[in-house]
Amino acid sequence: MKLSDEQLKTFDESGYLFLPNLFSKEEAQALKTDANNVYASERKEVWREASGVARTAFAAHTYNEGFRLLGAHPRLVEPVEQLLDGPVYMHQFKVNAKAAFDGDVWQWHQDYGTWKRDDEMPEPRAMNIAVFIDDVTAANGPLLFIPGSHKLGVVDAGHDLETTSYPLWTLDRDKVKELADQGGCVAPTGDAGSVLLFSSLLVHASPSNISPFDRTIVYLSLCHVDNHIRAFNREEWIAHRDFTPIEKLADGCLTEYANSKQSKTAATA
Repeated sequence: MKLSDEQLKTFDESGYLFLPNLFSKEEAQALKTDANNVYASERKEVWREASGVARTAFAAHTYNEGFRLLGAHPRLVEPVEQLLDGPVYMHQFKVNAKAAFDGDVWQWHQDYGTWKRDDEMPEPRAMNIAVFIDDVTAANGPLLFIPGSHKLGVVDAGHDLETTSYPLWTLDRDKVKELADQGGCVAPTGDAGSVLLFSSLLVHASPSNISPFDRTIVYLSLCHVDNHIRAFNREEWIAHRDFTPIEKLADGCLTEYANSKQSKTAATA
């Protein structure tokens, strides 16, 4: 899957690109089932909110088949290879829960800010893919972006170790206000199966979810293979150390997987 010239221009100007309904509802539902199974497991990779509900599951592509397929899906990998001009490896993979009623805030930050400071990634030749596996609405904690903020380079940040269960390099309120006064603030929403591509320098956050509806998003952070991290300060399942280029699978791999799960469900009903 290749991006058009118009899509490339939008990404360059705004720092993100929204691709509605890139995956079918059936594919998204198969991944949602897998996410629930992962969250129910007692693994070190599953981090939880203070309430006990899952916050995020790291490296799920290494121990779940559906997420393994998603991590090598051509609809995701090809556009990033196009934007980064070359082969990519998986720097990070996480399934963020944002559970109904209990999903906590993700503070204002830039992902590359963390990757540079904690992992010594040389350049921001890396980016994120967000795959909605629930419908994302204005009510259930959507991502918030400051368009154009990716053009400012790495912004000063402090290391927040207290606000949530996950440590993060975050921007202070005055800086966020300054940036939003310049670029505005948007909250892309859409159906399960929709996808967001966004720059690793884009300033973003998400509010807590006090609605009665889950907001589960899978995040793939892909990095050009020449730009791999130099420091190994974090667990391997948080910041991966396999810099092998991703080998793309067939476009129908996730469809086949979803159909197989539906057939097994029907057979046991």
